[in-house]
Amino acid sequence: MNHVLCGLAANAALPSELVDRLIAVADADIAADLADRADLSHAQAVALVSRVAESAVWLAYAGRLTAADVDPVAQPEAALALLDERAGRPEWARLFAADPVVERREKLAACSFLPPDVVETLAADSDVRVVAELALWTTPDMAAGLAVHPHAEVRRAVAANEATPPAVLAALLTGEGLPPAQRCLVCDREESPFVHDAQCSRLDCDLLPGASCGGSHESTVHDMRRMALHNPATPTEAVVGFADHPSLLLRWALAARPDLPSQVCRRLAVDPHPGVRADLAENPTIDDTLIRVLATDGGHDVRRRLAHNPHVPLDVLTQLAGAAKIGSALLPRIAAASPHEVEKLATSRSAAVRMLLAERRDLPPAIRDALAADPDAKVVKSIAPHPGLSDAQLRTMVDAHGVQVVAKVAANPDASPELLEDLARHAPPVRKALREVARHRNATAPALLACLADKRARLIAAGHPALPPSVLVELLTDTDWQVVEAAAANPSLPLAVMSDLVAQLSWPPAEAHANPRQLMNISSPEACNLLWG
Repeated sequence: MNHVLCGLAANAALPSELVDRLIAVADADIAADLADRADLSHAQAVALVSRVAESAVWLAYAGRLTAADVDPVAQPEAALALLDERAGRPEWARLFAADPVVERREKLAACSFLPPDVVETLAADSDVRVVAELALWTTPDMAAGLAVHPHAEVRRAVAANEATPPAVLAALLTGEGLPPAQRCLVCDREESPFVHDAQCSRLDCDLLPGASCGGSHESTVHDMRRMALHNPATPTEAVVGFADHPSLLLRWALAARPDLPSQVCRRLAVDPHPGVRADLAENPTIDDTLIRVLATDGGHDVRRRLAHNPHVPLDVLTQLAGAAKIGSALLPRIAAASPHEVEKLATSRSAAVRMLLAERRDLPPAIRDALAADPDAKVVKSIAPHPGLSDAQLRTMVDAHGVQVVAKVAANPDASPELLEDLARHAPPVRKALREVARHRNATAPALLACLADKRARLIAAGHPALPPSVLVELLTDTDWQVVEAAAANPSLPLAVMSDLVAQLSWPPAEAHANPRQLMNISSPEACNLLWG
């Protein structure tokens, strides 16, 4: 892979005539970057397809090709992509419905708005993978018909389809009113009874670990029920009976549903598995009483997930802030706090509570400034990226709390160029701060040069438009290929350098690397070495 050319192909400042030159010599890697260009014209897209055939699929999904540009026989994958984007021709769908390659029929089955006769053909396909794919995405009427398909894998797909009618989903979940399935993927391959070994060493085996069939297609039926429980279209009355089901996975799927009656929530709140209780804790449907019960639950992740519940009372959240490992995320209840509640949270005696409030980015100036002067480093660290803070305030934070807050101060969108330069030279160096400086819109060349000393910040800085052109040229020979691509994609790379690099595409490969500084003088042989060395 030529990383310089890949980067150039993604460079937004690359002139159209140089894009044309890259298209003429593109391989699959360069074509992938060219296909993502926002300024790629229709003519260039067509030319790219003629050079790199596989780019047709990417360009079709990007809306750069039309049906007139694609031959469904010579370019079946691109034609299927256009069908998937509802930009193909109906006759193509009929062609692929009879295609001997099952993967193409399967891809077709996932497309929406197919002609009715094509849908009927796919529903009667001899390969269950095609029918199951259709069942996953089809219309309510067709989903209802496929719910009685003799293969359990098709029914499992129907259960996952949110367009399936609620009554049909209820029947799939309970089994009432449906004839039993006759086959599944397990008994298609093995004689029943059979349980697939989780350590199966057969290279040709694609059954899932633990897949089983004793004649009633147990593992597929179980998975079908799990899909139905996850499906929001499944009616509430059909799911409530699963609160005490022996299967952990089914109870777990139930716990996250937003339509649970209170009695079901109470049963799940005492589930023996903490994962079920944790999902329930974050569920907005639980009431105040149950929230307070779960606030005392010591199970793994239960209280942290409860803190993310948008309806958790502030007094409970205050309790959780000191006991649960919530982290620095902005919690939904904090984000929705009223002005009066914000004032109350800002004066809380708990630093953990003030820290949670400090994650907001829309605080009144007086409260923002008070939190910026907070004696606790955790609070200051959270408020540091808040817009509107002055350089003096940000410098005071660093003076008071040092390395604990440097990275967050560097992330402040209003940090001045001078402050960013000082943060980049902070002693001892703060690696996270260097990465924040490297991506900051106000970063200057001196600040970015300091960032190049850190491996991860170097990659980010290589793409910053304020990096000096001479440094960008040096980075074209960096030992890290990602840095090379980022530098080549940098819009500040001199046009003369880009032109000279592209101009050498007709040259034969050279053996030695160039001195990158010579590229600033536009020396063609040296540019060629950069491309091919």
